[in-house]
Amino acid sequence: MKTHNYATAINWTGNTGKGTQNYTEYKRDYSISAEGKTEIAGSSDPAFRGDPTRYNPEELLLASLSSCHMLWYLHLCAEAGVIVTTYSDNATGIMTETANGSGKFTEVTLHPTVTVSESTMVEKANNLHKKANEFCYIANSCNFPIHHKPVCIAKKN
Repeated sequence: MKTHNYATAINWTGNTGKGTQNYTEYKRDYSISAEGKTEIAGSSDPAFRGDPTRYNPEELLLASLSSCHMLWYLHLCAEAGVIVTTYSDNATGIMTETANGSGKFTEVTLHPTVTVSESTMVEKANNLHKKANEFCYIANSCNFPIHHKPVCIAKKN
């Protein structure tokens, strides 16, 4: 069995001078970095006093699921002779907050829109989403259902 190791760094940038002395006195801002890569500006969701111009952990989870699925899907299409010319996704997720303030995602839905080069590829292209979900590392790490509502369009008939 192969293993792969990953490392990221988080740096809280929200100290306004008093640290966490008071719940309302600090910002939820942080930066995400990894060696040799562009920094990502993060914060909490605005519902939790975060900066709406920065990515929040919930959005990053959706992006991780969506991008992992896409990369597996493109790989499987290439192997199956399905020529994808465009791919986009508008992932949505539901997180339920509990009475004590904790919470969890209860489901995510991916909405990939795929264009293939020939109409004869549409059925196979649609079927490959199921296999991509089975292979997706991030989906396999989640304890909630991940649904798929793909749309496939043929560039030519």
